[in-house]
Amino acid sequence: MVPIAPPPVSLLDKYQGQDVQPLYRTTVTVTGGDAGHGRASGVARSDDGNLNLNLRMPQALGGPGGGTNPEQLFAAGYAACFHGALVLLAARAGIASEGASVSVTVEFARDPMDGLFVLTAHTRVQIPGVERAVAEELVRNTERFCPYTKMARKGIVNIVALASNREAPDRAE
Repeated sequence: MVPIAPPPVSLLDKYQGQDVQPLYRTTVTVTGGDAGHGRASGVARSDDGNLNLNLRMPQALGGPGGGTNPEQLFAAGYAACFHGALVLLAARAGIASEGASVSVTVEFARDPMDGLFVLTAHTRVQIPGVERAVAEELVRNTERFCPYTKMARKGIVNIVALASNREAPDRAE
């Protein structure tokens, strides 16, 4: 078994180009499940088959619970990305980050602007054994570097298109 290692610090090298340069791409397809509703009873599958889970409405929203939900998935992705960025930046700066943790709380809430829905994210970082001023600077640098934080602050390129009826949804077999 090959040991798992963190990504190289060279990922921090700046890209010089005019267009977005994709480094990785994945597709997750959600189907409706028993209730025909992705959020209530859906199944989420990644194109490589590594993600295959049941989605369920949390009890707080009137659902049965018993499965994950979009807010948990977003919080997990955000926390993992921020943690990875934090550790890379710490390594480059020679800061010991063993035991660091990132917790992201995502709230599904009512939006007072349009009366519909909004997500909020609250990120809490712990870096044991690192002086507070050093840790604060590392967290601020991570905020500028982490793609999830940038997306939350600046927005994301988002293209929504209707597939033709002849196109089958991408599914991991």
